Amino acid sequence: MALRRATFRLYPTQKTNEILHYHRKLHKDLYNAAVYHRKTEYQKFCKSIKYLDQQNCLPAFKDQWTEYKHINSQALQATLKRVDFAFNRFFTGLAKYPKLKSIRHYSGWTYPSGTGWKVHSIGDNGYLELAKIGQIQMRGKARLWGNPKTCDLVYRHGKWYASLALEVDDELLKKSRQTNTGKIAIDLGCKDAIAWTNGDENGLIEAPRFLRKAEQQIKKLSKSKRRKQSPNYKKRQKASRRWKKAQSKVSKLCRQVANSRQNWVHQVTTQIISGNSMVVTEELEVKKMTSKAKTGKRKKQKAGLNKSILDVGMGMIRSALKYKLQDVQGVFLEVPTKKVKPSQTCPKCGHQEQKNLDQRVHICANCGYTQQRDIAAAEVMLVWSQNQLPGLGTSLADADGSSSTKKRRATGSLRQLSQVKRQKSQPAAGDVETPVSTK
Repeated sequence: MALRRATFRLYPTQKTNEILHYHRKLHKDLYNAAVYHRKTEYQKFCKSIKYLDQQNCLPAFKDQWTEYKHINSQALQATLKRVDFAFNRFFTGLAKYPKLKSIRHYSGWTYPSGTGWKVHSIGDNGYLELAKIGQIQMRGKARLWGNPKTCDLVYRHGKWYASLALEVDDELLKKSRQTNTGKIAIDLGCKDAIAWTNGDENGLIEAPRFLRKAEQQIKKLSKSKRRKQSPNYKKRQKASRRWKKAQSKVSKLCRQVANSRQNWVHQVTTQIISGNSMVVTEELEVKKMTSKAKTGKRKKQKAGLNKSILDVGMGMIRSALKYKLQDVQGVFLEVPTKKVKPSQTCPKCGHQEQKNLDQRVHICANCGYTQQRDIAAAEVMLVWSQNQLPGLGTSLADADGSSSTKKRRATGSLRQLSQVKRQKSQPAAGDVETPVSTK
């Protein structure tokens, strides 16, 4: 069984919308209370508070704050788990110290199991039934439907969404994606988003440049906000209605750009996977590639390059190819860029020669092979994967479903938490259980 996510737009009535916002506010207050509890306990008493400590305090907390009795208990536990997740990320160096959140920065809450909610749908529109809230009409279509496991309610840009985690049957997953036993190597770029080759044919897919095409319109709409009263939260100054109206236009246009890019990525990657069960690409660190220039006179040029890299969506293309290949049990192979240097290596003789970014044609000084630069880089990656590149090669044993880049360190989950509970509920031999004080 594989997990897949499907997102639906919710259309609550006016009364239901008020209840949803009220529940969102309660979850936000609980999150802030849990963060403040951990902070003060450590500062005043040098006591480290864990998730289980705060979970055990929930019954007493609901006795004092009776409004929380109307909220699903497992949803409250998921909010406390979100606090634990934030602190674990801080302790492992992945994020900053957790702060108290305002309502505008708290998007929603989670139902981590099947209690408190129910979906009346087969994947095409339907209704979402929430305990203590009611039925909400939802619209959308899931590519694959299965057994709903978790539900995330998200409020974003003035609209409510339900993100469902579905448990899909493996056989249904295989039937949904039909592929051939082909091999293809792709090189990602800014002008040509994808340069591909399969050994016999090659081609280029031009970058759609969604952000660049809408950039002038975004600047024009952003300029209209300058003479309007903007919000200043430190001075407790609210934004004017005219500023909010102008900001909503900018946000809507930016969302259209992001949605268009995401739709294009899914179309292109599906087309690639439909004819190939093995995809070879280069190992890219997009975060470092788009880092801001700290010194030098060419900061504007670097900023423009960063914008072009992000406009293509290289990270989205890579992740989409990876999980779609997992569905068909394909091979996703990443070429070590620093070792092989595809853009500076000749695919015929393996000769390496440094090139500038403005050199768009590969002309080998050793064997005279001439090819478009990005296609030549894709040919290098394909030859390298076949272990036929002079001086360099690989083995398919190095290719698996995981990435060759660094993995994010685990910070805990509800499943790991249940294992800890079971361990604590089984005392060691000779020990006597003593009640834990909640004072």
